[in-house]
Amino acid sequence: MSDDMKILVLNAGSSSLKYQLMDSNTEDVLAKGLIDRIGVSGKATHSWSIGEGKDSAELELASHEEALQAAIDVLSADGGVIGSLEDISAVGHRVVHGGEYFSTSVAIDEDVLKKLDEVSPLAPLHNPAAVSCIRASRNLMPGITQVAAFDTAYHQSIPPHAHHYPLPRELYDKYKVRRYGFHGNSHRYVAQRASDLVRIPLRDLKIISCHLGNGASIAAIKNGVSVDTSMGFTPLEGLMMGTRTGTIDPAVVTFLMRKEGLGPDEIDNLMNKKSGLLGVTGISSDLRDVLDAQESGDDQAKLANSMYAYSIKRFVGQYMAILGGLDVIVMTAGVGENSPVMRAAALAGLEHWGIAVDPWRNFEESETFKDGLEGEFKINASGSRVKVLVVPTNEELMIARDTKALL
Repeated sequence: MSDDMKILVLNAGSSSLKYQLMDSNTEDVLAKGLIDRIGVSGKATHSWSIGEGKDSAELELASHEEALQAAIDVLSADGGVIGSLEDISAVGHRVVHGGEYFSTSVAIDEDVLKKLDEVSPLAPLHNPAAVSCIRASRNLMPGITQVAAFDTAYHQSIPPHAHHYPLPRELYDKYKVRRYGFHGNSHRYVAQRASDLVRIPLRDLKIISCHLGNGASIAAIKNGVSVDTSMGFTPLEGLMMGTRTGTIDPAVVTFLMRKEGLGPDEIDNLMNKKSGLLGVTGISSDLRDVLDAQESGDDQAKLANSMYAYSIKRFVGQYMAILGGLDVIVMTAGVGENSPVMRAAALAGLEHWGIAVDPWRNFEESETFKDGLEGEFKINASGSRVKVLVVPTNEELMIARDTKALL
């Protein structure tokens, strides 16, 4: 294994490609970029940063292979960070869904690609794009190790009584309808960081990890293992989110289909893209906008924020019961890292369970850690039995670490 190991991390969306090039020894980000509007009418936009420098361009990009070539061109240009493709030791790919096949990250071969095609119906918006990017990467970088890291893998440890739905057994046998969970790389990363920060081995901790972004999920982690999570068969289940309903009575779906004359695709669009904060407020899916509207006296915004906080609190209570106690709550992702108002609202009134937030620490980010990273701080009150931490997530780093380990 070379001393100088550069790992390229790729995250492909249906019409986008995010990338980071990391030094896997120092874990420094050498370069990163985002390519948007791939294969969409009009020009794609490519923005990137190398060190302190930033730049952007507009390009005609019809496929992920063309987008990946554009990224490589930037990385290897004069002033770039690689001399040639041989400087890249391995490529790590974020893959949303691994089905029941994968409980860890894996080196990619034709058998893995076949299995990814098999589970693509479980994530029709995400997996086909990831597979397209993987094939493009293998074409452009033959002989370089390619690794798949799955959002679902970390949650494969959830026991059968928690991951099965009470549906006829044949539906599971035919279609593998069950709880899968998502954001696994994020939950795994912040749980390990929480262990490092409180200086207690992960195997000895009971953690509730709250990944609160436009998509949001909560995980119950016991002794380093995921034992339950709020997202289910798809990322629609669980918490109220930016545009997603979260958990609702399933009969609402069929009721609205009949009353509104909606087909399967239309009701899916309603539940996934027109609901949540956006649907309740009619203003925005961004919590910052909704909080601003509440400050201006908007009653629907006030209701939406209360619903959002309440949905978090419900899962925290459930998972305390499942874990049989609690040592640490971790707040992460866009809302978890940046909204002291929502952190306070979600955990208010839980003092009798040993969870108390200190307003000064929460709003002023005053209690940082001696050996902590930027953005990591503690918000629990001094007498709180449960530690409450804010930890910025880093899914790309988890993918790079897994990729390095598989070399």
